[in-house]
Amino acid sequence: MNKQRAKEIVASSVMADVTYQGSPVYIQNVDEKNETARVYPLAQPENEQTVPLNSLVEH
Repeated sequence: MNKQRAKEIVASSVMADVTYQGSPVYIQNVDEKNETARVYPLAQPENEQTVPLNSLVEH
């Protein structure tokens, strides 16, 4: 996923269908400098992690 699209998803009030390694995730914020995103699995909101933007897939 490119950083501009990730930023649009974060700013949107509509939930986007995004996965990380096949699991649905919620994108909390985007670090443009490092090209990473702070995400958590929808089923495990306590399991936050920082992942590369290019590992996120929008469906």
